[in-house]
Amino acid sequence: MRIMDGHCDALTKLYMNPKLDFDKEEQELDVSYPRLKQAGVKVQCFAIYLSDSIQQPTFDHILQMVDLFHRKIIRHPGMKFIQNVEDWRAVEAGEQIGAILTLEGLDALAGNMTHLRILHHLGVRSIGLTWNYANWAADGVMEPRKSGFTRKGKLMLKELETMGIIADVSHLSVAAFWELVEVYAKPFIASHSNAQKVCPHPRNLSDDQIKAIIQCQGLIGITFVPYFVDSTNLAVPITALLKHIDHVCSLGGEGHIGFGSDFDGIEQWMKGLRHVGQYGNIIEALCKNYKETQVEAFLYGNWRNFMLTNLPK
Repeated sequence: MRIMDGHCDALTKLYMNPKLDFDKEEQELDVSYPRLKQAGVKVQCFAIYLSDSIQQPTFDHILQMVDLFHRKIIRHPGMKFIQNVEDWRAVEAGEQIGAILTLEGLDALAGNMTHLRILHHLGVRSIGLTWNYANWAADGVMEPRKSGFTRKGKLMLKELETMGIIADVSHLSVAAFWELVEVYAKPFIASHSNAQKVCPHPRNLSDDQIKAIIQCQGLIGITFVPYFVDSTNLAVPITALLKHIDHVCSLGGEGHIGFGSDFDGIEQWMKGLRHVGQYGNIIEALCKNYKETQVEAFLYGNWRNFMLTNLPK
């Protein structure tokens, strides 16, 4: 079965540790080319995320990571950069793995809309508006004041909409989420978030938020962060993911579920999900509980439908 994964932080690890090699099965790298092939991943999203260790992030840091994306990932003959629908269909018709470039957190853009447009020219196709805390555009979900968008942040949302960049609400504050629903007129995603009703972590989505994503024809990437899956269990089994899938389905979201692992952005792992090469363990669990057509949709088909609708034509 084909797989699309909506979020990983392999780029950040490659940036922070230049000795790591995407071409090899590195112990420290959850997402590498051999492991993507092992799993049968057909499309992987790679996030530009500037670590907290970079105390004053600038646009130059983002450009360095774009350069790294090309030098260490896209240069691999088995990988292909997906920037539009034509690229996606070329990946489907061939043997290469597709790579989509995303941004997690607007901090380093410093409110400069020209920087935003440059990233669009460079192929960034989805943007997570915040990380956990506040930036110039909006509050993140862990920001104590729990506010929404700034005036400039709302202007930026309209720029995203005009350019066709997909808005990603994972990490966004609750207030900002609902302001986005009012301002952003296109489908949006939560690339790596689970159901709050199943696991009451602030980073997870309430039922009303899940329904809003379904209503806008968006997509939710079920994530493998153990404490987003089950806060009561230190060794979280893969079967615990199914509770989140069941819950989203119960709200009418069967066609709006994908996966967004957050591999390389986590320091704890679920049992049997230590790296992307172990996606087969998810497939095994899914096939015991859902029809084959449902499993194919969760792994790939729902992401495919969303991307073919929302990527540039």
